[in-house]
Amino acid sequence: MLRLPAGKHPGAKRSPAEGGQPSRPSSDYLLKMQLVRRTRPAAATLSCPTPEALARNLSWHPALPTKSKMRIPHSHAFIDLTEDFTADLFLTTLSASGASQFEIWENLDGNFSVSTIFEKPQNMMVVGQSAFADFDGDGHMDHLLPGCEDKNCQRSTIYLAGSGTKQWVPVLQDFSNKGTLWGFVPFVHEQRPTEIPIPITLRIGDYNMDGYPDALAILKNTSGSNQQAFLLENVPCNNASCEGAHRMFKVYWELTDLNQIRDAVVATFFDIYEDGILDIVVLGKGYAKNDFAIHALKNNFEADAYFVKVIVLSGLCSNDCPRKITPFGVNQPGPYIMYTTVDANGYLKNGSAGQLSQSAHLALQLPYNVLGLGRSANFLDHLYVGIPRPSGEKSTRKQEWTAIIPNSQLIVIPYPHDVPRSWSAKLYLTPSNIVLLTAVALVGVCVFILAIIGVLHWQEKKADDREKRQEAHRFHFDAM
Repeated sequence: MLRLPAGKHPGAKRSPAEGGQPSRPSSDYLLKMQLVRRTRPAAATLSCPTPEALARNLSWHPALPTKSKMRIPHSHAFIDLTEDFTADLFLTTLSASGASQFEIWENLDGNFSVSTIFEKPQNMMVVGQSAFADFDGDGHMDHLLPGCEDKNCQRSTIYLAGSGTKQWVPVLQDFSNKGTLWGFVPFVHEQRPTEIPIPITLRIGDYNMDGYPDALAILKNTSGSNQQAFLLENVPCNNASCEGAHRMFKVYWELTDLNQIRDAVVATFFDIYEDGILDIVVLGKGYAKNDFAIHALKNNFEADAYFVKVIVLSGLCSNDCPRKITPFGVNQPGPYIMYTTVDANGYLKNGSAGQLSQSAHLALQLPYNVLGLGRSANFLDHLYVGIPRPSGEKSTRKQEWTAIIPNSQLIVIPYPHDVPRSWSAKLYLTPSNIVLLTAVALVGVCVFILAIIGVLHWQEKKADDREKRQEAHRFHFDAM
């Protein structure tokens, strides 16, 4: 957590309760990243610790100094951006001129050091929340940035910065549909907002399981007051502007059920039925003022596509774990997942994802990762999982599993944390309709073959009986 103690830094003014005016910290204030470390008590008993005991077991130490101011609203992330299976820090800050910029603090031997600083696209005036996904399916994390080229978001756009690059490539610029211009809803920062201020946010998920992550976004009619949730599908690039990314977003304008939800505020993906297919949850305004309603839309996508659902747990107990009991814990932030397989055409395919890398400003990320495999029913040749490591530890916490069955759910239990070879994984199969249809077809073929065998056997038996009668008749005829 980023800890900013009010009134404890140079240049900070007094709070309103102290008779002063609220203000931001001065630029010369040294912001520090505080890490929490919990010490293990001596007694190995399973009990619920009291808040006082937890407070005694917390220790703080500075880990990340930076003189940059944090952008408001921020979209920091705790995700691996350097492909070493160790979570790095991505910070959204302000430059000396007040422009939005991005800092990547790489985790080197357990210590964070700034590796990359780059600014937003030059023509972007309203900057949205950064999102991270393997946009082009090459196994590396890409940086997606929605925003607007004017203050009123009459010209909205989505940019992408590939892994390890500072070059921004537009992946969606066309927000017009049948003569109507749509755009993002700009963030309004007010002291006492009349509505919930929600920044421009893309929520990532692979709705069609083709291996390329799609997105959900809230768009507003620029000539009216209606705003709706729209699905942005990841498709191959078909214009010159997105050639650097090889892929682009395409807005699905004609989704009847989604279009019926008026005044949408937030939209995200969620696997409601636990079948590996991502459904859509939309928060919209209700009939009364300041009232909201939650809408759930089932994804009826039917295709010969496969997936793998991966959950990385924390591997912790509330206290010391009893003997012979593997701790499950809860979903932890920061793990990095990557797989390699062979697609339907025989080419090598890679994919990656990060788990719970962001949580602020209604990020609403999935507590698991649904990795679409497309139409390839092949096993995953390799599945790699890496988790964050504490300060000062040089070895990478990473483990590999092979021959993972498609349409399955893998629960990874990283225990002990510092011994990856001892980590365990539980695999749960999720049979799809295709499996059921295959079983029905197999049973039908077997019944058909048995019917043919039965008819042939019956005909052969009739022929045998006829030959026996002829033999018996011929014997009596000769006897006469």
